[in-house]
Amino acid sequence: MAHEIVRNEPLNYQDYLVAIRAPEVAAKIKPGQFVVMMLHDKGERIPMSVRTTEGDAIVMYIRKVGKTTHQLIDTPVGGTIKHVIGPQGQPLKIEKHGTVVIATDSVCGHAWSYSVAKALREAGNYVIDIQCFADEKEVYPEWALNKNVCDEHHVMTKDGSVGEKGHYTILIKQWLAEGRQIDFIYAGGELIKLKHLARITRKYNIPTWVEAHQLMIDASGMCGACRVFVAGEMKLTCIDGPFFDAHKLDFDSMINRYSTYAAEEKIALERYLAQKRG
Repeated sequence: MAHEIVRNEPLNYQDYLVAIRAPEVAAKIKPGQFVVMMLHDKGERIPMSVRTTEGDAIVMYIRKVGKTTHQLIDTPVGGTIKHVIGPQGQPLKIEKHGTVVIATDSVCGHAWSYSVAKALREAGNYVIDIQCFADEKEVYPEWALNKNVCDEHHVMTKDGSVGEKGHYTILIKQWLAEGRQIDFIYAGGELIKLKHLARITRKYNIPTWVEAHQLMIDASGMCGACRVFVAGEMKLTCIDGPFFDAHKLDFDSMINRYSTYAAEEKIALERYLAQKRG
């Protein structure tokens, strides 16, 4: 079954909103889950976070990083891809905690945080959403931010060109030092930052769940490439995740393995771009 691209819109110079028709997935997916896509029968399987659904389509935020994401974004509205598989992973347990912080600094985080913030707010939580970007060129337009699904929204940039300067770890650390009540944190993005966040929140005994962004090959539990260690026990991100208790995650092993195929990915992208140029 071919899946039609119904939206393909730039969010900045490298991130795009892409919506693809996938009726069975759209009907079942829950906050915290993801999908796996294949552009064609011989293509790689790429995992993608889902922002929301629009009718029978799933909406994603995707960055041009490697060959497959370039190919996907180069496919115009009306074009199709071969497979959309999902929902994958475990949905987050949505319940009332009190004051919840959702913090992200990556394109996939900016995607899943929308549906998670919306669901947590509907469950009666006071939701604080922090979205971090590099600079003003990277910040999404107003309509693409999470302002309409939270009670308090913060934009941060590394250089301070838009919103508050710095990273969500700085803001959360400041709030906690000032005695601000935070009952639960969900976060995603750069692994080293998530490790730092875990150190901060462990001191205050605040439950912190993070997206364990790991390499996936088949995303069905067969290869073990996305393994992580939680309290010393091996888990698979594609089946048991993608969210885990940050206070129990072995971040060092995750960080060490994250760039395993970086060289191969670079070669594949260079070949694709050269072919595209003719």
